[in-house]
Amino acid sequence: MELTDIIIEPVLTEKTNDLREMNQYVFRVDPRANKIQISRAIQDLFSVTPVACNVVNVKGKPRRVKYREGKTSSWKKAIVTLKDGDSIAMFEGV
Repeated sequence: MELTDIIIEPVLTEKTNDLREMNQYVFRVDPRANKIQISRAIQDLFSVTPVACNVVNVKGKPRRVKYREGKTSSWKKAIVTLKDGDSIAMFEGV
């Protein structure tokens, strides 16, 4: 698995904006990736030093549109804590 395939996209919500003040960044990641692979990908892609990596499997929610029922897809979320003084430039100013 390539490093660019592990990190799918950043998660930008009000809650994740509050986490950035504590030097934590949230990403949507490949469901097959583990903590070590995610930490290495963050380190290589953004040139920062991750201190911790917490991973959460987010279950899909049931949805209904008119008469059709279904559910959203399940996905994996990684919360990466960086070393003091490090930051990811693409998040600044958002």
